[in-house]
Amino acid sequence: MLLLLITELGGDWLRDLLCFERGAIAAGQWWRLETGNFVHLGWYHLFLNELGLIVLVLLCPERLSFAVLARRVLLIGLAMALCLYAFVPRLQNYVGMSGVIHGLFVLGLLPQVRRRDLVSMGCLIFLLGKLGYEQFAGAPVSDEAAIGGSVITDSHFFGALAAFAYASIFGNWRGGAERGTTRSASVREQN
Repeated sequence: MLLLLITELGGDWLRDLLCFERGAIAAGQWWRLETGNFVHLGWYHLFLNELGLIVLVLLCPERLSFAVLARRVLLIGLAMALCLYAFVPRLQNYVGMSGVIHGLFVLGLLPQVRRRDLVSMGCLIFLLGKLGYEQFAGAPVSDEAAIGGSVITDSHFFGALAAFAYASIFGNWRGGAERGTTRSASVREQN
C-alpha cells in the first residue's frame, strides 16, 4: 500500500515513465508490463485500489511472508499484463492495481473455500459472477466517471485467470502451505 502511495506522489512524470504503454513496450521498455500496476489515474483511483487491499486483508487473513506476497503480486501482475498485451491489442495504455487485486482475492479465497468456509465460497462465487458480468456488460459508466478514465475489465479477468494458474503451479488448491514457502502459517504460530 505504501508503494502505491509513493508512486502516486511521483505525479504525472512518474506515471508516464511507469505506465503500461503498448508502443513503449513494443520498443523494448518491458518493465512497463510490471510497473503499470503500481501507478494510478489519480488519487481517487488509488483510494479505490487501497480500499480493495484493505478488504482483501480482512476477508483473506492468511499470513504470508514478504517473499510469497511479492511473488504473488509480481507474477500475477506480469501474467495479467502479458495477457493484456497479447489478447487486447486495442488497449494502448493501462494503469492500476485492480487486476492484481482480483487475482489476490482468488488466491486468498481458495484455501478458505477448500476448508468449506461458506462466507469465502459466497465471496468467490460473487467474484466469479462479477468477472462474468464485466465481460458481457463492461464496467458501469459511473465507475469510469469516478476514476477519470476507462475501467479495463479485461485486467480483472486476466488477473483472476493468472491467479488460478498461479494456484495450480504453487499448490494453493490444497488449502495448505504454498509450494516454495519454508514453513506454513500454523507451524509459525506454534513457535
